[in-house]
Amino acid sequence: MSEIDEAKKKLLKEIIKQLPGGAHPEEIKEKFKSALKGITTEDIVKVEQELVKEGMPREELQKLCNLHMEIFAEQVQETELYLPQGHPISIQIEEHRIMLQRTEKLQQYIGMVEEACDSVYVGDILTELQNMAKEFEDSEKHYVREENVIFPIAEKHGITEPPAVMWMEHDQIREIKRKFVSLMKKWNSVKFDEFKKELAEVAKPLCTLLPSHFYKENNILFPVTVQSASIEEWIEARKEFDEIGYCCFTPPSATVKMQVEEERKTKPSSGEALEFENGSLSKEEIEGILDRIPIDISFVDKNDSVKYFNKAEKRIFVRTKSVIGRKVQMCHPQKSVHVVNKIVESFKSGKKDSAEFWITMGDQLVHIRYFAVRDKNGEYLGTMEVTQDLTDIKKIEGEKRLLDWKE
Repeated sequence: MSEIDEAKKKLLKEIIKQLPGGAHPEEIKEKFKSALKGITTEDIVKVEQELVKEGMPREELQKLCNLHMEIFAEQVQETELYLPQGHPISIQIEEHRIMLQRTEKLQQYIGMVEEACDSVYVGDILTELQNMAKEFEDSEKHYVREENVIFPIAEKHGITEPPAVMWMEHDQIREIKRKFVSLMKKWNSVKFDEFKKELAEVAKPLCTLLPSHFYKENNILFPVTVQSASIEEWIEARKEFDEIGYCCFTPPSATVKMQVEEERKTKPSSGEALEFENGSLSKEEIEGILDRIPIDISFVDKNDSVKYFNKAEKRIFVRTKSVIGRKVQMCHPQKSVHVVNKIVESFKSGKKDSAEFWITMGDQLVHIRYFAVRDKNGEYLGTMEVTQDLTDIKKIEGEKRLLDWKE
């Protein structure tokens, strides 16, 4: 990221810090009109990151984001990115455009439902709302791609606060979507007046949050990340996008092959065996074994950086190559970072050697365990995360002694 003039940096901090005190954005714009000329998205990102380092909570920064974007909107015009067809960022922007269209329709439908005195008059609208709920539910892959591919790329180039704030908003969007989907599944089991009230309470916040969130990504996060990352990084990112998959509303035209000359670098294959106490294995054998184990394995080194993950056939949680080298704290939502830190610190100090959790994800019972990895002298090498789906295992009863393959 480029350097920012110290005087300009000081001014930007002064402007942002005035907002919690109740200063109106229009007053600030007028007061600093001439001084604000030439402000770039990079300037804003750099100042936000410094404010967090100086002690401003991310939650407070998130609240201020909309206000200071309003102040800087005239200086930082909407950014038009010139991207090759099929570029990961162009896919995200196209999905933003489609979801914003759905949001505008959602606002219209909310108004029509509010005016109706009985569900019979808005039967077609209710069907459309159910379809929308399914689309918003399916949009989860959009956010997963950002969190597991784009955010790590940004962080590698020193862009840390915009991804952290965007992830916080992702969790807010998820909670609103969950309520909207739940409401549309039960709409005909509640009184229509109750449904109208709930629809307004649940869906209106989505209509407010999505445009604001997408604007910040399109005009701050995406431009600075595109400027910072290399074409090779985006080629790899596109492969990871394809692995995660797309939404039901993603147009095929957005996911055509990325229009760049791809340089394929072939890695030398090594058949040399690694010697262990209990035998020897080649690199290919080790990788084959780890990927065949029906559990998710991730390893974080002693410096808290993600160093490895296996590619089990049916992964429970998404992992992409972009996560390699990323600090483990950046791989979790802000609300759970304190738990991550507590586990890692306990492992490093030697107070604990393992931690476990189990959660339900839809119909799955998921068991998540963390183990301290140490050398023969007890020195901490890192943390291994093991995640397993226990759903079918819990159903096992009695014995099975015969092979029941069907020929």
